[in-house]
Amino acid sequence: MDKRQLGDTGIEVSPLGLGTVKFGRNEGVKYPQGFEIPNETHLADLLSMAKGLGINLLDTAPAYGTSEERLGNLLKGQRDDWVIAGKAGEEFEDGESFYNFAPQHLTKSLERSLQRLQTDYIDVFLLHSDGNDIENLSDEVIETLLNFKKQGLVRAVGASTKTSEGGLRTLEHLDVVMAMYTADYTDEKPVLDYAEQNNKGVLLKKVLSSGHNTNIEDAFRFAFSHKGTDAAIVGTINPDNLKANARAIEGCL
Repeated sequence: MDKRQLGDTGIEVSPLGLGTVKFGRNEGVKYPQGFEIPNETHLADLLSMAKGLGINLLDTAPAYGTSEERLGNLLKGQRDDWVIAGKAGEEFEDGESFYNFAPQHLTKSLERSLQRLQTDYIDVFLLHSDGNDIENLSDEVIETLLNFKKQGLVRAVGASTKTSEGGLRTLEHLDVVMAMYTADYTDEKPVLDYAEQNNKGVLLKKVLSSGHNTNIEDAFRFAFSHKGTDAAIVGTINPDNLKANARAIEGCL
């Protein structure tokens, strides 16, 4: 699987990224079926398979339960082999999500993520979204994210957004957006258009509609039909699904 440039960040990513929600959380998730969180051996084998398939991009967040801690243990000795996309702004405690976009909280969240992941940097650091993208992406928050980058704590900064307006504001000031773009949802196409025109990074989420889409070939083909798309993040703990996703992506590029 050939690597691609993530906008103008200088970071090379595989077109398929592995989402790790299911590595550490099975409460309050929007998947069609319930699941048990895998043991360490299963996850180590899955990551080994991912690497063998040419995947180097992992997506995690504090809101993904124990995902960060588990990745920190699993990636010992191989940090340089992976591009880690992390987030801040959403917390998950006692079965409930809540949001905090205060700069002080973002700073503490990043420090905690670095400790959990047992690393001194995160490659791509994104602001979560509660739907109020413009409000959350205040000048102060944008400056805070850029300062993380200046300090060398992160390599690139951006936001996971839910609105076209938020995505455009992200790319006007930051490096990377995590957006949604499917055949059934094209509201954020202007964000991808802007990214293509200005060499900004785009990671797509929910390409397979959180497991509800059964035709993965068509889904990936549509996602990568837009030249602004750099990579698609798909979460799975099923080795067969991981291999099928990799085959489908390679078939449409």
